[in-house]
Amino acid sequence: MQIGVQSFASRKPPRFETPEDERTHLLQRLAGTCRIFGRRGFSEGLLGHVTVRDPELPDHFWVNPVGVAMNRVKVSDLVQVNHQGEVVRGQGMVNPVGLLLHTAVHQARPEVSAVCHAHALHASAWSSFERLLDPITQDACIFFEQQALIVEPRVVRDRESASRFAAGFGDKRVAIHGGHGIFTTGHSVDEAAWWFVLMNRCCEAQLAVEAAGTPTRWQAEDARWQASILGSPTFGWLSFQTLWDEIIASDPDLVN
Repeated sequence: MQIGVQSFASRKPPRFETPEDERTHLLQRLAGTCRIFGRRGFSEGLLGHVTVRDPELPDHFWVNPVGVAMNRVKVSDLVQVNHQGEVVRGQGMVNPVGLLLHTAVHQARPEVSAVCHAHALHASAWSSFERLLDPITQDACIFFEQQALIVEPRVVRDRESASRFAAGFGDKRVAIHGGHGIFTTGHSVDEAAWWFVLMNRCCEAQLAVEAAGTPTRWQAEDARWQASILGSPTFGWLSFQTLWDEIIASDPDLVN
């Protein structure tokens, strides 16, 4: 399987002949996402987790292990767990609270392949306001009417509270969890990762603008149109490829 840079114009979400080929691709992209997040300062200590649904077992997903710095994660480090939180493949430990949240979203959203969460500085700071992002920039318009605000439960301790968290997420692409940060979803790891990177930047932009004054909002009709064009799963997937090309060129060992 070729993992290098392709002609950008010819790129499209891949198709696979076997589940094994698809799994190989997914795990490479999951490891790459972890490295990208780590390099951008999205992880703090043991915090931050990215999950992707297994192509053969829809009630199983793969996740980065606890104790491996995100910017050092390799494919061989990744762990497969079931919806009971049990490790079924791999040797690493997993974050039990992270698994509760991600499992609940994967169970409630069968169309979602991947879920991203990390303690990115600007996303975490913005979440303390318990407000949705406003459509004040073209990038922020991508999330117009695609955000959930989850205030309760503020702390997830068990399956019941995790189910309430997933219910609060609803069918939205991304969620702001009050005082905790952001969660993003996608039909692919690539898409979910791109929304996370972009949304954190939008949080940074709104924090900066509001510190300087009162920003102007886009008209709803214009924001909605931008979201329909630049917020499609294909556009999200394609946008991530620029990040993938950089990380696979600089960190080829991630596929080990």
